[in-house]
Amino acid sequence: MLYFLISESYTFGSKVILGILFTVLAYLFLYYAFKMTEMAYVLKHKKPLYNHFYVYLRQLNTTQKSILKNHFTFYKNLTDKEKKYFEHRVSLFIKDKDFIGREGNRITDEMKVLISATAVMLTFGFRDFYVGVISKIVVYPTKFYSNTNKAYHRGEFNPKLKALVLSWEDFKAGFNDENDNLNLGIHEFTHAIHINSMKERDVSSTIFSDSFKELTKSLSINETLRNRLMDSGYFRKYAFTNQFEFVAVIIENFIETPKEFKLEFPEIYSKVRQMLNFNVAGY
Repeated sequence: MLYFLISESYTFGSKVILGILFTVLAYLFLYYAFKMTEMAYVLKHKKPLYNHFYVYLRQLNTTQKSILKNHFTFYKNLTDKEKKYFEHRVSLFIKDKDFIGREGNRITDEMKVLISATAVMLTFGFRDFYVGVISKIVVYPTKFYSNTNKAYHRGEFNPKLKALVLSWEDFKAGFNDENDNLNLGIHEFTHAIHINSMKERDVSSTIFSDSFKELTKSLSINETLRNRLMDSGYFRKYAFTNQFEFVAVIIENFIETPKEFKLEFPEIYSKVRQMLNFNVAGY
């Protein structure tokens, strides 16, 4: 009503400008009202108002889809609707990242699909699944020499270069035994997701970061649980190197042996599930 009363005394051009101005103001008001409403929901329920909402779903080609069906167990266990969302995200992730081969390693569809699927699996409960701190994924045929600490690595994440670097041989080995709680791809992508959550303030990053803080605080004050965790042998000792290795290792365990994790440490399992906002079969 206010807009129409004001617009009567203006020229057509001025009315157009006013119309655009009021439209933008209305959009901004609704946007921030939604953000405030969702943040209140997140603080109360520790999950976003929604996760998957797409106007158009991208599809993988026949070869790429076959790779998922034959080589990625997580995808095979999803519902038909979830599979479509998963394929959509894998397609977009592949498009968003630069895949670079090193030492004569030629980037193949299998590499793109399985590496991207690992990232999408870990962020399947996130709304923003791109992991913005990664812009390129470098793939060596085997372990590689890292200038970061002058040693040979199987994988690393370099935040300064926004690069995730992997040994393809070791990446594949991580999926050969899906119950040994050793998976290079999961481990390195978790490092990137962890750092991304510290830099970004989107809903999913906030949930991941805040939930991890809650977990570390709980462990710091619960000496009994902390000692049981360290003495159990369920988590490999590398987990207790620092907070970054800790979260990477516990998420490896969460993905590969969720039933055992839930049975051994239900409190920690619940917090990791909250961090990832996992609501899929088997978890």
